[in-house]
Amino acid sequence: MPSTRAHIVSVGTAVPDRVLTNEDLEKILDTSDEWITTRTGIKRRHVLDKGDPTTASELGARAASRALAGAGLAPGDIDGIICATFTPDYFFPSTACLIGRHLGIHDVCAFDISAACAGFVYGLSLANALVLSGQCAKVLVVGAEIISKTLDWNDRSTAILFGDGAGAVVVAAHEQPDTGILGTYLSSDGRLSDILTMPAWGERRCMTMKGSEVFKHAVRLMGDAVFKALDAAGLDHGAIDLLIPHQANARIISSLAEHFAVPREKVVTNLQEYGNTSSASIPLALQDAFNDGRITGGTLVALTSLGGGLACASAIIRF
Repeated sequence: MPSTRAHIVSVGTAVPDRVLTNEDLEKILDTSDEWITTRTGIKRRHVLDKGDPTTASELGARAASRALAGAGLAPGDIDGIICATFTPDYFFPSTACLIGRHLGIHDVCAFDISAACAGFVYGLSLANALVLSGQCAKVLVVGAEIISKTLDWNDRSTAILFGDGAGAVVVAAHEQPDTGILGTYLSSDGRLSDILTMPAWGERRCMTMKGSEVFKHAVRLMGDAVFKALDAAGLDHGAIDLLIPHQANARIISSLAEHFAVPREKVVTNLQEYGNTSSASIPLALQDAFNDGRITGGTLVALTSLGGGLACASAIIRF
């Protein structure tokens, strides 16, 4: 067992002020609150106002600033920034570099991850590796998305699902080997790359999704990822106290709970308030779990996520 672990010191989140309800969507799409709620579990989502110039880096910096405050750290204490996003400000420079600029964090490693909805947990795994290798002592991991700008608002299959938001954690080294990030697992399958895409070029750079195909693979891949992360941590498959899945769809989350044979009270769900915020969904759910008192000293938490690629990632953390 390693004497040093990386652990999550604090969480910070940020979402736009504007709330878009299912009733609002009824006015612009052939849909209804009942139809959306029954199929997705989503009631509302936060989105930028039309014409609002806020970027992913700005929203991410707000979340990161709150994570720093929660950890009692100054920007100069950070020596790494990892940002997961599929809605970057630019192709380059990286959104992570721009977050550093907003916060006044310089001369540190900073890079982006493109793993869509799995990006935050990918970033957490890489932050863990940076800390354990000694390359960094304190890393900001940020998931930040401005998804509303990528949607075709005439496409009912995607427009109802997504929201904007950002979440960040501070990952730092500590000398308590029984707590912290105990195991992670990352995987991908490019053979399934066409079921969830957003083109980089062309006139119609909007997200497209084959929802039934995503659902078919999501439960199996996300469930297997948790088991493999538990194996990496040397823990029994029934050891989980709390499951925090990517907040994609209520049916997927319910199927995951059945897959693990865990009661729903052990599963964190907040997509009814935020929709699917991609890489921001897990830190937003993590923040809610802390706020609700569901995570205390010793709680064993499993994070699991699936995104375009298909990419899959899971992490086992004892707080």
